[in-house]
Amino acid sequence: MEEQQPIESTDIVEEMETSYIDYAMSTIVARAIPDVRDGLKPVQRRLLYSMEELSATPSAQHRKSARVVGETMGKYHPHGDQSLYDALARMAQDFSTRYLLVDGQGNFGSVDGDPPAAMRYTETRLTDISAAMLDDIDRDTVEFIDNFDGTAEMPEVLPSVVPNLLLNGSTGIAVGMATSMPPHNLREVGKAIEHYIEDPEATSNDLMRHVRGPDFPTAGIIVGDEGIEQAYTQGRGRVTVRAKVTREEVRGDTEALVVSELPYMVNKANLVERIASLVRDKVIVGVRDIRDESDRHGMRVVLELRSDARPPAVLNQLYKHTALQTTFSINNLALVDGQPEQLSLRRLVELFVQHRQQVIRNRTEFDLRKAEARAHLLAGYAVALEHIDEVIKINRSANDTRSASNELMQRFELTEVQANAILDMQLRRLVRLERDQINAE
Repeated sequence: MEEQQPIESTDIVEEMETSYIDYAMSTIVARAIPDVRDGLKPVQRRLLYSMEELSATPSAQHRKSARVVGETMGKYHPHGDQSLYDALARMAQDFSTRYLLVDGQGNFGSVDGDPPAAMRYTETRLTDISAAMLDDIDRDTVEFIDNFDGTAEMPEVLPSVVPNLLLNGSTGIAVGMATSMPPHNLREVGKAIEHYIEDPEATSNDLMRHVRGPDFPTAGIIVGDEGIEQAYTQGRGRVTVRAKVTREEVRGDTEALVVSELPYMVNKANLVERIASLVRDKVIVGVRDIRDESDRHGMRVVLELRSDARPPAVLNQLYKHTALQTTFSINNLALVDGQPEQLSLRRLVELFVQHRQQVIRNRTEFDLRKAEARAHLLAGYAVALEHIDEVIKINRSANDTRSASNELMQRFELTEVQANAILDMQLRRLVRLERDQINAE
C-alpha cells in the first residue's frame, strides 16, 4: 500500500490571490501586451518567424495561409488555429495595419466588416518591412528560447530594424490592464529617432516637433492636440477623430456630403446603416439619399442633401449622432524587460534605440567571432602550405586520422581545429592561385 502524502493547509484567500496574479501576468506577458522592442505580441512574432523559416520572403512566392498557421501552431504557438489566422489576417489588412507586415493574396476582409476567406484559400508572404524586422536573426543578434515542448527554438524578440510599435501601434486587453497604441508615420518617427540619437537629453515635447500625431491607416482628421500632448508626455490621452467630408454638387444644383476617409476601426457598412436609420427616424434631417459608391480606387459614401438643407448643420448632426466622429483612447502600455510599463514618446524612442544598439553589438561580436575563427584556420593553412611535403609525409605514415591530427599538432604547434582543417584540405589548395589567396586573406 502506497504511503499517503501529508496534507498541507493553505489559506484559500491567499491561494486565490496568488493564482489570479500568476494567471494575470501570464495573460499580460504571453498574449495581450506587445514587447516594446519589436512591437509584437508572441503570436505575431511566431507567425512572422514561421514565414521566415518557410522562406515566404517578399521575393518568393506566396504560401498558403493554412501552411503558415499549421507550422506556427505545431512548432511554436499551441493555440486554436482560428486565433492564429485572425492574427495573421490582421497583419495583412490595410484598413487595420498602417504598414503591412504580411503581403496577402486573396480575400482578407474589408472595412465593411466582411471576414477573411478561409485560410485554405488565402496566401501570404512577408512584406519588405517585416522582412527587415527579421534581418540578421541568424547572426546571434537576439536570444532564442525553447518552444512549448523543448523540440525547437524561437526568438524571444525580433532584431527589428524598424520601430514597429510606433509605426503600427497595438491594441490588446489583458487581465486588469489594456494597451491601445496608435500608429504613426514612418518619416516622422525616423526623424524623431534621429533627433534623439543626436540629443539623448531630448524630451517628449522636443520629439513632438517631428511626430505631430497619430497616422491612422484609414486616415481621418484629428481635432485638437491636447489629447496628443497628454499621450506623448504621460503615456495616456484621448484624441477626437473625424471623417474627411467634402461638399460636392451633384445633379445640377443639388449638394452632397461625400465621405472619403473614416476614423480608425469604424465599420463602413454599419455606419451607412446607422445614418439611414437616423434619417428615417428624423434624428438627422436634410438628407435625401445615401449611396455607397466605394470601389477599388477608394472610399466614397455620398449623402445627397435636400434643396432646403444647410450642409454645415447636417454635418454637425452627423458628427454628434454617428461614428463620423469618434474618440481614440491612447494608452501606451508595453512590456519592458517582461514587465508592463506606461510609456511616453521619449521613452518609446529611447527603448527602441537601446534595443538596436544591443542588436548591432551582438551582430558585431558574431562577425568578429567568425572572422577570428577564419583567421585561425588560415594561419593553420599557411603553416601547412609552408611545410607541405612534411605534412603529406605525416599523412601517409599515419595509421588513422586521429594519429595524423596529433602528429600535426605536436610537430607544428597547431590547435586541434587547425590540424583537422589541414587534414580536410582539398588538393586544389596546393595550386599557386589558391596558395596566394590564402596568404592574402
